[in-house]
Amino acid sequence: MDKYNWDLTRMFKSEKEYKSAINEVNNLLQEIVKYKGKILENNTTLLKVIELDNKIDYLIEKLYVYSFLGYYSNMNDIKFIKYKEEILSLLNKSESLRSFITPELLSSDFSLIEKYIKENKDLEKYKFMLEKTFRYKSHVLKDEEEKILSDVSEITRIPESTYEELDNTDIKFDKVKDENGKKIELTTSNYSTLISSKNRNVRRDAFKKEYKFYKEHINTISSLYIGQVKINSFISKTRKYDNILDMALFSDKVDSKLYKNLIEITNKNIKYLKEFYKYKSKVLGYKLHMYDLYVNTSLVPDKKVSYEDAIKIVNEALKPLGEKYLEKFNYLLNHNSVDVYPKKGKRSGAYEWGSYKVLPYVSLNYENNIDSVSTLAHEMGHAMHSYLSNENQDFTYAGYPIFLAEIASTVNEVLLSNYLINNTNDKDEKIYYLIEFLDKFKATVYRQVMFAEFENIIHEKYENNEALTMELLCNTYLELNKKHFSPVVKVDDDIKYEWARIPHFYNSFYVYKYATGFISALLIADKLLNDNDNFKDKYIEFLSSGGSDYPLDLLKKLGIDITSEDVLNKAFDIFNEKLKYLESLESGE
Repeated sequence: MDKYNWDLTRMFKSEKEYKSAINEVNNLLQEIVKYKGKILENNTTLLKVIELDNKIDYLIEKLYVYSFLGYYSNMNDIKFIKYKEEILSLLNKSESLRSFITPELLSSDFSLIEKYIKENKDLEKYKFMLEKTFRYKSHVLKDEEEKILSDVSEITRIPESTYEELDNTDIKFDKVKDENGKKIELTTSNYSTLISSKNRNVRRDAFKKEYKFYKEHINTISSLYIGQVKINSFISKTRKYDNILDMALFSDKVDSKLYKNLIEITNKNIKYLKEFYKYKSKVLGYKLHMYDLYVNTSLVPDKKVSYEDAIKIVNEALKPLGEKYLEKFNYLLNHNSVDVYPKKGKRSGAYEWGSYKVLPYVSLNYENNIDSVSTLAHEMGHAMHSYLSNENQDFTYAGYPIFLAEIASTVNEVLLSNYLINNTNDKDEKIYYLIEFLDKFKATVYRQVMFAEFENIIHEKYENNEALTMELLCNTYLELNKKHFSPVVKVDDDIKYEWARIPHFYNSFYVYKYATGFISALLIADKLLNDNDNFKDKYIEFLSSGGSDYPLDLLKKLGIDITSEDVLNKAFDIFNEKLKYLESLESGE
């Protein structure tokens, strides 16, 4: 086990230990079903059921994460393919056997729960969790109906799991020519490097070969996504939500006005994005195509940065977070928490994942460039959020909601960008990092909001009884791109297939959280750089809070109200300020 790979043995040291955990889950399931019809008999029984339920969740989470991390390390590994299917089957069984718990709880009034909490102080720590459960009272079905939904849960995952197999295992692109004219294999990992190449022919070739695959499979992928939308609609109607969007936002206690307001305000500020591409077009000397959007127009050549140097750079950039943060940060890096480099069969992209009281894991596909340095800072932000939450919260509240998940990672990226811009006297290098920041803003705010708008349009059309077709999906996506880029950029027709390569669409109404997270992170980073140490302590406390409160309330404790139009607009003002600074450097003012 070298320093560039995960050590999964800290989760399970052997197959025997893994199997033992599965057996323990099965035994606990046999025990918990004995309480069916008895959960609310008294406070002691309620406590026992909650503790049993938590223990089952803890073990299943550990088994699930272990199985999938092993699978994602090498998606051709027969052992972990078997483990993955085994844990999915166990998860389905567990959900089915425990499906009686929530309906039985919600058969009472919350006043009874409050009575039991007063009688038994050990129930007090579960009060917020129980309050959140009772929010669902009008959306939870009868016991037998819940069991049916639970029994079909594995079936409802088919579109996502099938798409994942297609996009990770079966995917194969034509070869492309690199900057030296050498034919190389195009992969999902190196596409980001090739599409940002200084050589326009390389960018064009990568773009065309990438979308050739999705164009050839567009009918299959369309069918999968339409299936996902239909599943969303079925669950939404069955659980008596007004619409699919309300269902998706319910767990975070977020009003759909925030979602739609984010889209509206982003659309009002598209002018700044177009100004940015006018700048790029002027520097390059030609009208941009969609394959030109990612190139950094600075005269500084693409910098090669080793992984070791990346660690040093990120450490310097994150100094505003304090010594204690960096001490834990480096502990993770030095204890086989990061799988660093691309390899055959490894899942594409980058992500962080883990389970309670086990050091989190980060997967990179490190490419020795500045973008990879940013990815390291980003994913380690996730890891530190998990690490601090696990350290400071019980299992019940250690998991932070997805709404907050992108904040810690993006704060790290913004601090890194600020450090790189401010710690060079080279004008061209400053220009390079400013463009990197603006491109990141575009990718995380403008682009993700465009994705969010696409999702909303498609789901609303289905809910309004409009037939979903491949042509509708592609044309809707094409028109959104035209709104964001035309007439400054030539919107190539092949971009209409881009939606088909976005895996997040199978986790519906998720992507808007990247944008709200980035906007929140901009304001947090500004406070870290300009406020006193008191805010740093508040931020560390925020990272340590897990899911102990609703996400909007946790943010408000930091003085950030993401529902405010002024807060959303301030982010676009920052984009415009950075763009003006870039233009002044370019013009020599």
